[in-house]
Amino acid sequence: MINSPFKRLPVTVVIPVKNEERNLPSCLARLEGFTEVLVVDSGSTDCTSSIAERAGVKVIDFKWQGGFPKKRNWVLLNYPFTTPWVFFLDADERVPDAFCHELSKKLEEGAHIGFWLNYRNYFLGKILAHGVPQKKLALFRVGSGLYERIDDTGWTHLDMEVHEHPVLAGSVGEITAKIDHFDYGGLHHFIARHNDYSTWEANRYIQLGSYLQESAKLTKRQKAKYRYLERWWFPAAYFSLTYFIYGGWLDGRPGFVYAVLKAVYFFHVQQKIREIAGQPCRATNQLSVANPDLP
Repeated sequence: MINSPFKRLPVTVVIPVKNEERNLPSCLARLEGFTEVLVVDSGSTDCTSSIAERAGVKVIDFKWQGGFPKKRNWVLLNYPFTTPWVFFLDADERVPDAFCHELSKKLEEGAHIGFWLNYRNYFLGKILAHGVPQKKLALFRVGSGLYERIDDTGWTHLDMEVHEHPVLAGSVGEITAKIDHFDYGGLHHFIARHNDYSTWEANRYIQLGSYLQESAKLTKRQKAKYRYLERWWFPAAYFSLTYFIYGGWLDGRPGFVYAVLKAVYFFHVQQKIREIAGQPCRATNQLSVANPDLP
C-alpha cells in the first residue's frame, strides 16, 4: 500500500479501469489517506496493471460474462472487503485534501450510510465552473446495497454500470468538497464514449416502458429525465438549462461545446429509441414525478 503518516480513512477505494496508463498514476497519487485501494481491470493491453502493482495496490482481473452483474456489482458481491466503506472512483478523477477532510468528519458523525459526491469537470483544458452540476452516489457502507439491477442483454459492449446508481437501505448525505474530473481523452474519445452511452440509454428507456415497477428505484433526477426524454424539445431544453440557466456561457468555448455535445447526446438517445422501437416518439412517457428537475 501507499504509505501515509496520517490515520487512514476506513474506506476501500475501487478504481474500475481498462487501458488507463495515462490517468492512473495521478489518480493513485492522491489516495494515501485511504485504508485500501483496489484496481479492477477489464483486460487492459497497456501498462495499467503494472502501474497499479508498482504503486503497491491490489489488482483484480474482471471479465464480463454478459448480463448481471457488471463490474461494480461484481466487486460488491465478490470482494472480501476489510473496511466498512467502499468508494468507487474513476481513473480520470483526483481526490483533493479538502474532500478527505470533510469525509473524515462525516464518517465520524455516523449519520448516513452513503454520500452523494460532487465533481469539478475539466473539459478542453479548462475548468467547467458552471453548467449542470455533476453528482454521483459513489461512496457507501459495504453491504448497504447494490447498484440497480438492470438486465443488459447485449445492448452495448460496456462491462460496467453506465447510469445506474446504488439502491441503499438508509439515510444518504452529501460531501460538498469537489472531486476533480479530468477529461483528457479529447473530443474523439468523448463523442465515442457518449455514442455507447446513448445506445445503452435508449435500450434502458424502452425496458422501463415494459417494467414500470423499476421506476420506484429511480432517483428524482432519473425519473424527470425518463419522463421528458422523448419530448421533441428535450435536447434544446437541456442546452438552455446548462448553458444559460446554470451559466455555462461563462466557461467560454469549452462551456459552449460541452452544452452542445450534451444536447446532441440526448438527441441521439431520442433517435435510437425510435430506431429500436420502430415507431415515432411518443408525446409522453408513463413515468411521473413531483417537482421534477432535469438531469
